[in-house]
Amino acid sequence: MGISLKDSGDDDIGEVSDINVTPFIDVVLVLLIIFMVAAPLSTVDVAVDLPVSNAAPQPRPDEPLFLTVKEDLSLSVGNDTVPKEALQATLDARTEGDREQRIFLRADGKVAYGDLMEVMNGLRTAGYLKIGLVGLEDTGQAAAASASPPAAPGGVAPVPASAMPSSAPAPAAQVPAVSRETPTP
Repeated sequence: MGISLKDSGDDDIGEVSDINVTPFIDVVLVLLIIFMVAAPLSTVDVAVDLPVSNAAPQPRPDEPLFLTVKEDLSLSVGNDTVPKEALQATLDARTEGDREQRIFLRADGKVAYGDLMEVMNGLRTAGYLKIGLVGLEDTGQAAAASASPPAAPGGVAPVPASAMPSSAPAPAAQVPAVSRETPTP
């Protein structure tokens, strides 16, 4: 409530019905400062661990064609090591020239994202646009595997799948997790 100090000729002081906005502005500015300070604190850096996926597995073809990128960035088609220069010729021989066949791409967990993208660009240049990314199926055991595994009855600890050499054949739990089709240019 406010009071008017104008000389109206009467001795009684009248009330002013205008809103005093100064306290309102103070409250708004305090709230603005609080939100400006709190907004950057609400963003969280998320650690990303991409090799495990819980996506529904896609049905496998009868004879899937796997292209593997090993930790040392060497390429393997099936179980045969292939130099990068001969990748297109090897894929053409394996697919009998059918560039519509899906290539399942799998990589070691330590392969950098940029290196994987180079391989995918090489596939695209070779004309293979249907690429399926392969990951390990998350069966709820990923958290248990990250903890220290218990010793087996013979005193020997089981070897996790990530510690197996990259030349070993893929475990049965490896299924195509995500499929991506690159649009034709």
